[in-house]
Amino acid sequence: MPKIVLHHYWRSSCSHRLRIALELKGVSYEKVAVNLLEGEQNADAFKRLAPRGYVPCLEVDGEPFVESVAILELLEDLFPTPALYPLIPKERAHMRAVVETINAGIQPLQNLNVLQRLSEDQTVRAQWVRHYIEAGLTAFDTLLGSRAAAFCWGDVPSVADVVLVPQMHAARRFGADLSQLSRLVAIDANARALPAFARAEPEAQPEAVQ
Repeated sequence: MPKIVLHHYWRSSCSHRLRIALELKGVSYEKVAVNLLEGEQNADAFKRLAPRGYVPCLEVDGEPFVESVAILELLEDLFPTPALYPLIPKERAHMRAVVETINAGIQPLQNLNVLQRLSEDQTVRAQWVRHYIEAGLTAFDTLLGSRAAAFCWGDVPSVADVVLVPQMHAARRFGADLSQLSRLVAIDANARALPAFARAEPEAQPEAVQ
């Protein structure tokens, strides 16, 4: 078993994804907290691991890997069971598209560095974030089609749930309107009831600010 070290921030949705995946796969790992609000991501030591100063960063036997979706695929290759991606190429491509709807279409637009550039006005920031969350989650729900059941891709968790649950956490945090997304609300609740998802929750991390 390789030595796995996760550099993360408790409230980072991308970090949240990796905690879920590691927990689902039963991988033993060490967590190193990086406090974004105190600027620890800008320290030279961390930037040697992650040049952009972004969390998460995953070290595998001392080798650093960045970008959460790329790391999710690495974890799938290193620890193939339980599988989080479909084996059929076309289904895998559809799932990757669903993942990117959140990864590329929502998450970057709610990042702290983006909001700081956008405005100092908290109301403006909140309206901006809610717009992209609501539009992105609506598209995500549509792309699931008839595949969704208890979870996004059927009756067992997949990488689609791994990215959805952190985004739903952010949606509640920013006050997004989820009233038209009852299926996603139900899937999120089903997932968070599982021990692996519960252990990965932001508020379950020791450094979480309540």
